[in-house]
Amino acid sequence: MNERIGNILIVDDDEDILTAGRLLLRRNFGSVLTCRQPEEIPGLLEKNDFDAVLLDMNFGPGESSGRQGLEWLARIQEIDPRQVVVMITAHGSVDTVVEAMKRGATDFIAKPWQNEKFVATVSAAVALHRSRNETDSLRQANRALAEAATAGSRDIIFKSEAMDEILTLVRRAAPTEANVLILGENGTGKELIARELHRHSSRSEQVFLPVDLGSISESLFESELFGHRKGAFTGADDNRPGRFQAANGGTLFLDEIGNLPLHLQAKLLGALEMHQVTPLGTDRAEHVDVRVIAATNTPAPVLRDPTVFRPDLLFRLNTVEITLPPLRDRRDDILPIARHYAEIYAGKYGKQIRSFSAPAESGLREYDWPGNVRALRHAVERAVILAPGETLEPQDLQLDYEAPHGTPEEQAGPAVLNLEQVERETIERALYKHGFNISHAAKELGLTRASLYRRMEKHGL
Repeated sequence: MNERIGNILIVDDDEDILTAGRLLLRRNFGSVLTCRQPEEIPGLLEKNDFDAVLLDMNFGPGESSGRQGLEWLARIQEIDPRQVVVMITAHGSVDTVVEAMKRGATDFIAKPWQNEKFVATVSAAVALHRSRNETDSLRQANRALAEAATAGSRDIIFKSEAMDEILTLVRRAAPTEANVLILGENGTGKELIARELHRHSSRSEQVFLPVDLGSISESLFESELFGHRKGAFTGADDNRPGRFQAANGGTLFLDEIGNLPLHLQAKLLGALEMHQVTPLGTDRAEHVDVRVIAATNTPAPVLRDPTVFRPDLLFRLNTVEITLPPLRDRRDDILPIARHYAEIYAGKYGKQIRSFSAPAESGLREYDWPGNVRALRHAVERAVILAPGETLEPQDLQLDYEAPHGTPEEQAGPAVLNLEQVERETIERALYKHGFNISHAAKELGLTRASLYRRMEKHGL
């Protein structure tokens, strides 16, 4: 037995109409309330959530102008602009009904009615109200996601002229609809810059959706980005929107785009050129309105090699190109960033850390930081955890990650045989060896990028 849904209010001065309507509609809907006096409408709307209000056009003997119905229609809309109202009319002219529709009525029912048409009209009104509620809920959820994305984007800590110039460029490009390509080594803060572009754009109240292209397998690329229809392939049990559809109206951040194979670059180019995507399992293209910000750690000369990256896709992506300097080239930023993270991790771990010692500050500034800001953050977190006092010392930072010294026998294997510790140290060495290039480190370790990320999270790296 199907569950009856929908709450209906019928407002009419004719008791026979109210009785007939109530008896007919209660077979199909959850609840049906009736009212003879329109003055009771405000109180009823306050106490109930109606999916549809059926409102007579005329009240009282001799009334046929429809004026009363129009006045109460306006009053209902003042109370709840989203309320769905269907007019009931016996004497109103076509012009009066048209006027009611212009003023916001959804439909009308003519007396005497045909039962099937009456139920169909009310069913459509209920569906419309629920659709409006779902739309409002989605809009609120989208706004919450946008606010969460903005809240999650940390302030950019800097002191160097190089980063000042970068942020000036960001604020110039942000208000436009231009696609932006962000270049830079791993750990330089490419996603942070992408979020800053979004935050200062006209799309800031819409979603910011990051996508790590390096973690998406080639076989799932189209499904993940463009979506699929139920039955499109084995395991496609439901319709699913892709990342482009999910980011519609907002910003799509395509990270690690330099790792995309040439044949997939062609598919991405088509979506960007046509502003539409075709989900797997259908031939019907869907329009999408997204601003694309892309990022890669692939050096610019390599990216401009047509055997590595399609020139037409590059031109589409780099309307504005921003290159983030590595941390070793903006050493004025090292100490402000280190102090920022020291304060954060001191609060997280309940430590009374007050400062870095002078030797520790010197060590921070002199270190080349092959993993850039990400490596600095990890080093500061370790230091906060290990520091015995309120001042962070050089030994707490553990900055020496050179290859191990000693005899070949000593280097043949780790002195510690604890599996968890060996795994952590191995991952850490691979990351530093490859300058925190996740793809290269994962390849040397024999892991997928996703597996390496999981292990890094497990070990707090």
